[in-house]
Amino acid sequence: MTDIARHQPKTARKRAGASTGLLFALGTLIFLIVGAAALVALMLWPRWPGSAVAPDAPALPITVGGVLFNVPPAAIRIPMQRRAGALERLDLAFLWPSLAPPDPSAKLAPVETIPPIDRLFITIEPQSPGMPPSERVRMIYPRYLAETQFDGPDGLKVIPFKEGTPYQNEDLFFDPAAQPGFVSRCSRPGAAGTPGMCLYELRIEGADITVRFPSEWLTGWRAANEGIAKLIGALKPAS
Repeated sequence: MTDIARHQPKTARKRAGASTGLLFALGTLIFLIVGAAALVALMLWPRWPGSAVAPDAPALPITVGGVLFNVPPAAIRIPMQRRAGALERLDLAFLWPSLAPPDPSAKLAPVETIPPIDRLFITIEPQSPGMPPSERVRMIYPRYLAETQFDGPDGLKVIPFKEGTPYQNEDLFFDPAAQPGFVSRCSRPGAAGTPGMCLYELRIEGADITVRFPSEWLTGWRAANEGIAKLIGALKPAS
């Protein structure tokens, strides 16, 4: 009995030592796995190639769809897009009618009613796989247009899109004196004073450009058309 009693503490100590070693090995393995996972996550974490520049910096050379544009940083609506190099999308805004970039330090004063929209919005994206805008107007839109047309502002003609089509509640405005000429697809004003918005689309080489402006500007569409051409010419100078 005495020998057994002496042997039991030694056995317990051996078991305790083995358990401690096993726990240490298991802890080390877990530490290595977590460390490796953290390293991989750090390597794969997306990073911007460079920090955003100040809005008052000189124009930036930015390529979208392989097309080079010279863009004033203050006109770029998303701060992370304010960097030179290649982008998958570019969102811009310009004041109307000055065509100047908005003042990034300007503060909006509280108002009781919705103020009128005072700027053009421009989106530049890589060329889509579909038809260019000019072909879409000629080949796609006629399938969804109503049979009737009526006079619009300042010499424009208007054809509504049929109900139940992808463009329902929208109208097509075009200049009948020039084919092809000014063409814009516009939504109708909605409830609660929501303004109608017009889309003017064009393709330059490998980039698709969409310009958005309030439909009420169609009363002076010639000036809007000239302003858009001037802006696009400034962003993409002739090579």
